[in-house]
Amino acid sequence: MVEASERSGTELATLFESALALAREGVLPLDALTTQATLRAAEIEALDGRLTYERLTAIFCGRHPDLALQWLFDVGLLAHLLPELVATAALADGAQGRHKDVWEHTKIVARQAVPRPALRWAAVLHDIGKVTTRRFVGPAKVTFIGHAEAGATMFREGPARRIEFPAEIGERVEKLIFYHLRPAQYDASWTDAAVRRFARDMGPCVVDVLDLSRADVTSQRPGRRRLCLERISELARRVRTIQVAQSELPALPSGLGDALMVKFSLPPGRAIGELRRRLALLVEAGALASHVGDGAPSVEACLREVVHRGMIDDLGLGSTPR
Repeated sequence: MVEASERSGTELATLFESALALAREGVLPLDALTTQATLRAAEIEALDGRLTYERLTAIFCGRHPDLALQWLFDVGLLAHLLPELVATAALADGAQGRHKDVWEHTKIVARQAVPRPALRWAAVLHDIGKVTTRRFVGPAKVTFIGHAEAGATMFREGPARRIEFPAEIGERVEKLIFYHLRPAQYDASWTDAAVRRFARDMGPCVVDVLDLSRADVTSQRPGRRRLCLERISELARRVRTIQVAQSELPALPSGLGDALMVKFSLPPGRAIGELRRRLALLVEAGALASHVGDGAPSVEACLREVVHRGMIDDLGLGSTPR
């Protein structure tokens, strides 16, 4: 029974072979193979979720993911695997030229994205939230307010349940969908503290979200395209500069733990660790900095900040500063 199931899974997986060859070589499959895939499209739902992830990832990371996506759409396989994505194709109906074709845009973004698995998956799915958030405002305007947040939820409740993503990849794809608009909001007026907050919020996904934002620029107007890409590159440079500076400088001064214990009559342990964590976050946010140049704030400045912000009371330690 197990062997029969494995043979069936292997046979179903072959339905992806034409799409994989198309993604890698850019050559359309023979008509007979396309017809066979169309006739058997519904069977793909029985394929193991892990194999589905592996096959689709290989396709999406090919040189021509846009061509493979269209073929998967045309033969009906995509409707069974990623119905949320297929639904974006219908957004062009009745749009009357008021917004770009989301399906065509998605294929371009997939092709332009750097071929890393989480990034390519996010490129393919980044606009699925537009299906539920499209609103027509007057005769010449349409909005998709909240589509990034809606898309992240749709991914978690749909593809992430239907397809067996590795845990880290699934979490990253969801985060990239959620934040894919964030870099485009950047302008030169952002302070260093704002750039630090952006980098901290993105965490290990910061490079991916910047690359996704670049891929998301599909404007046909050269001037606008250049401006958008230059802004994203400027944000990337500022993030790298701040990350290098932070890696070279201590976040907190030496001797702070001992000073906290003496000042607030605290024993070593959890409370000291929590105070240090909060102070480090303030340093990263730019709210607590050295007043004498680069480097960590002084011990005295940290102690004053603990008192000023009532951190001892927040922790419920009941200690009185000396």
